[in-house]
Formats: sequence, C-alpha cells, structure tokens
Amino acid sequence: MIPIPQYPLYSAAIAELNGVQVNYYLDEENCWALNISELRRALNEARSHCNPKVLCTINPGNPTGQVQNRQVIEDVIRFAAEEGLFLMADEVTYCKCGFRGGYMELINLDPEVRMQLIKLVSVRLCPPTSGQAVLGVITDPPRPEEPSYEKFMKEKRNVLNCLAERARLTEEIFSDTPGIRCNPVQGAMYSFPRIDIPPKAIEAAEAAGQTPDMFFCMKLLEETGICVVPGSGFGQKEGTHHF
Repeated sequence: MIPIPQYPLYSAAIAELNGVQVNYYLDEENCWALNISELRRALNEARSHCNPKVLCTINPGNPTGQVQNRQVIEDVIRFAAEEGLFLMADEVTYCKCGFRGGYMELINLDPEVRMQLIKLVSVRLCPPTSGQAVLGVITDPPRPEEPSYEKFMKEKRNVLNCLAERARLTEEIFSDTPGIRCNPVQGAMYSFPRIDIPPKAIEAAEAAGQTPDMFFCMKLLEETGICVVPGSGFGQKEGTHHF
C-alpha cells in the first residue's frame, strides 16, 4: 500500500518485484492529510484480488511536502497493527549535492528476513564517504557542553529559517497565480501545486498524445525555460492536474 501522490521509486520497485500496488489517496483539500478511512477503503478493496502485506507512509510527504501530525502517526501505527501489516515509514530526506546519505531502523522484524534484507541492501550502491560523515553529525549533533555547540545551533537555525522562508514564498507565489493552488509546504524541499487546465488545452494535449500536465510542463519549458515535473509521474486523482 503506497500513498498517491508517491515517490515513483516505490511503484517501480513493486513492479520490479512482481508485487501488487495498492493505492491510497492523500486528502489534498486537507493539506494532503492521511485518513484512516481511506486506508481502510483501499485495504478492503485490495483484499478482493490480493493479500496486502506492507503499508508505506511518506512523512514529510514526497512530492507533497506536508507533515502528518502525531495523532495521524499514532492512528496509522494502530491500523497497521490491527490489520497485520508491516509498516514501512519513509520519514526523513536529507539531500544535498555530493552529500546524500540515509539509514534504516528495523523493529520487530523476523531475524531471517532481517538477514536477507541486509544482504540485499549490501550489494547496492552506498552513499559517498562525505555523505556518511554528514549523516553522522545529523544523527549525533554537538551537545550543549561541547565547544562547537553554539556555532552549530546558530548555523542550524539560519538554515532552517531560510528554508522556512523559501517554503512560505513558494506557497504564496503559487497561490497568488491565477489557475494554481498550493498547499502549505510544511517540511520538505518540494511542493505539489494543483493547476487548472482549460478544456481546449486538454484537447490539445490529447491530440499531441500527452497527458494534460505533461502538455502544460512542456509548454512552460518551451516558452519560459522553467523546468518542472508533471504530476502524473507521481500519481494523482483522476481529473486533477499538478506539477
């Protein structure tokens, strides 16, 4: 079970492993919230043709940029426990050119499955040494009694304040643009604005053999030089368009 919109690596991995993709839709009208009723709908419908095993959540959202509150997180954990689903939580993204890194925590996993999983990830690409060093600082930052603490906290506040201002500007500028609506960007480096595409433009897209949002993105690139990614690549409710 994966959220829609989703990071395309999930659907690609499911297809590669001959799994069955079960979509549940985030609530765009409520800042891309995750609703337990929607999870239950998706699960019950899927059980008519497959045996769902894993529930994946992405928080902060990718590509939607929202942050689920504590109550939602607790409700999701209870839902997974009640339904016997393995919960896979994609929770933090740290990405800076040349400094990509990540880690995974495994809880209540069968030892044999854990061993096979470690074997699987061990044969894949690993982050560069610099990325691993940065990740070490992120997960174990300077402590108040250490000499670098004040400088670290000052730089951290400056970076977070800068990102928060960019997020605010992103939402404000998009929402002030006719034909575009954007939810608040709460905790990520991306947003997923909704665009209203006129019927004639949709017809032109169909004639060109493109989805309407791809048509929009290509026109935007050709006429302004601005490059954005069509929402259809991430999944979206039928009849809606994003980038």
